[in-house]
Amino acid sequence: RDAQESRGLGDVYKRQPHVLLPVFPGTNSEYDMSEAFRAAGATTEFLVIRNLTPQMLEEDTQVFIDKLGTADILAFSGGFSLGDEPDGSAKFMAAFLRTPEVAQAVSSFVAGDGLVLGICNGFQALVKSGFLPYGDPSKLTETSPTLAHNRQLRHVSRIATTRVASVDSPWLATFTPGQTHLVPVSHGEGRFVVSEEDAKQLFAHHQVAFQYVDENEIPTMEAPANPNGSSYAIEGIISPDGRILGKMGHPERFRPGLMKNIPGIYSQDIFLNAVTYCKNRK
Repeated sequence: RDAQESRGLGDVYKRQPHVLLPVFPGTNSEYDMSEAFRAAGATTEFLVIRNLTPQMLEEDTQVFIDKLGTADILAFSGGFSLGDEPDGSAKFMAAFLRTPEVAQAVSSFVAGDGLVLGICNGFQALVKSGFLPYGDPSKLTETSPTLAHNRQLRHVSRIATTRVASVDSPWLATFTPGQTHLVPVSHGEGRFVVSEEDAKQLFAHHQVAFQYVDENEIPTMEAPANPNGSSYAIEGIISPDGRILGKMGHPERFRPGLMKNIPGIYSQDIFLNAVTYCKNRK
């Protein structure tokens, strides 16, 4: 009987896309992320990345690479890594992603049709490692887009309205350009900074996923609609192939029955889009 049950669980596992959720010092939204993916029909697995000693980090790096081979989706959660100090958010996460063995493993994972998500600190890590917007850490330069302190120089926590700017991604498959969502934001270092030349390239290649908009659904640089002063009102971007998505807002924090005081709020279901894509691919 135990063997039959084990085989049955194995069959379920094969049918369900699997999400790997690395946990770094300071992240705090991995449980919300896991719950959102599970509600969408995926299985999830946490992996704590220890950095107390070089040996621990080396061991967990190898475990990460091994587990990535069994995953369909890699998701980096938000939090307050290293206290959100200037130029500090997610720097350990970004440094981890930039190590040659991890960078190669993630690049191979994406090339094999794997999906990657980074929210808040996770978005910062993907940008500061070069996986966004390039999909390739080797293309990161000193003038690459980055995330910086909010223009107000303080933490911001509110509901922001974002507009869909691109649907060229499995994460965005069911959305329509111009569609708006109400999304919780909570960060101190969420200002997306990009040069005019790079911004033109992002828009031209449909890599801007979401923009902050005002009450007239027009992209804005004005607070509080643009809660951090992000350049060109950019809230989220995708990689050139669309398989990597990074964004500052927290759609994983929405649940049916919550936020009833926010008229018109509903799920921005990037999670269901990704899980559906993986199921169809299987």
